[in-house]
Amino acid sequence: MPSDQRSGETPAEKRKLRRGDVLELVMEKIADRGKCLAHHNGQVVFVPHTLAGERVKVQVLKRRRKFAEACLLSVLESSPNRTTPRCRYFGSCGGCTLQHVAYSQQLKDKHQLIREVMTRQAELPELEIRAPLGVTVPYGYRNKMEFSFSAHRWLSREEINSDTLYDKSFALGLHPPGNFAKVLDINECHLQSEKCIALLNGVRDFTRKSNWAPWDWRRKEGFLRNLVIRESVHMPELMANLVTFGYDEERMLSLGAYLKTEYPYVTTLVNTINTSHAQTAFGERTETIYGPGIIRDRIHDLTFEIAPGAFFQTNTLQAENLVTVVQDLADVTPNDHVYDLYCGTGTIALSLAKSAAGITGIELVEDAVLNARSNAALNAIGNCTFISGDMLKLLTPAFTSEHGSPDIIVLDPPRAGMHPKVAAQVSQLGARTIVYVSCNIQSQSRDLKVLSESYRAVIAQPVDLFPQTHHVENVVLLKKKL
Repeated sequence: MPSDQRSGETPAEKRKLRRGDVLELVMEKIADRGKCLAHHNGQVVFVPHTLAGERVKVQVLKRRRKFAEACLLSVLESSPNRTTPRCRYFGSCGGCTLQHVAYSQQLKDKHQLIREVMTRQAELPELEIRAPLGVTVPYGYRNKMEFSFSAHRWLSREEINSDTLYDKSFALGLHPPGNFAKVLDINECHLQSEKCIALLNGVRDFTRKSNWAPWDWRRKEGFLRNLVIRESVHMPELMANLVTFGYDEERMLSLGAYLKTEYPYVTTLVNTINTSHAQTAFGERTETIYGPGIIRDRIHDLTFEIAPGAFFQTNTLQAENLVTVVQDLADVTPNDHVYDLYCGTGTIALSLAKSAAGITGIELVEDAVLNARSNAALNAIGNCTFISGDMLKLLTPAFTSEHGSPDIIVLDPPRAGMHPKVAAQVSQLGARTIVYVSCNIQSQSRDLKVLSESYRAVIAQPVDLFPQTHHVENVVLLKKKL
């Protein structure tokens, strides 16, 4: 008798999964990017919009060498931690991945995922991983959203199945998951305030009625590219930034007059000109149409000027908690010299300045460095030096000879993490303490393996800056090995 019959399995059950296969699975645990995983005949299957413990019916979409990806067809046995998504676009929009999960469970899942990554990938089984710091209200927290215009509108399943005829030549909204060629036209987003969403819909109405052409990525033509909305939490200030292909003064003045009348809470309108073919909200220059061209916000007792292209944590209230965590873990004394690497606009550097002898901040983006210097002057802080340059080239013995060796280093690199050679250079600087802030635990774990040759990872404190999404900020304290 064949072995597959002896085991009670048919040859069909033993075969590799194929696209289109319909399966019943019991989901096992949270995995990367908010998906849960299950096993089918020894094969790993990732399924979004599911929770651990649920029995579900799924359909295989993609088959890889080591795993398969499937979509959810129906929930046969639901988890008690499942909740009804607030947003009608959930599942069609790529902005949120966890609205179907109760917020208390989101925090537990992120905690579990960090434990697994730090233990298995970073190989830090002794690391103390504290529970994530959550929020009281897990919606309406974003101070910045970047919406895209497109001449290629993506229709959700509900829109396709409706009797409504949609104009697919104009959209303003967000991209569907994994698809940067099309845009889902949206009228609501619960991650920003109601004022911001009202502004989104107003700009859409005005530009459509004015017959302004949205960007067509295929033909590489069109005028409208992005709408970026930034709102201050602690001050009554809001910026609308229209990103366009080229500058049209008459059009921008007409939009400015419309906003002043219909949305008087918009304190400044700017126009970023992007004539490249890259799908980005950054450009060659920015014109201020009205207002100061910036907004201001506060983190604790510090005030920050936020320019259109400047980096500022997208969750202001949780950024205050993040800064407090860094302050507590760094434990800066009045004699300490601190290096803030990837310092951005100086948020962390300025928050540590009052406790330190001096701060040296390094950032690749020159505009961010100019913003950091401006923020230091705005807050009357004189012991910070901000330098623009490539970390790989700057961190040399000549640099430390000129600026002094660091006692404490704060790292806050972009999502891709540090260049491996930079991680090695950081280890050689000899600081007694490193505080590593990251929004990507995968790249952080890779960098920690390099740093762990000279440093001992002691504490990890996650801070949930991104409720309803799979992202989480993680702060790790490292101490130099004796």
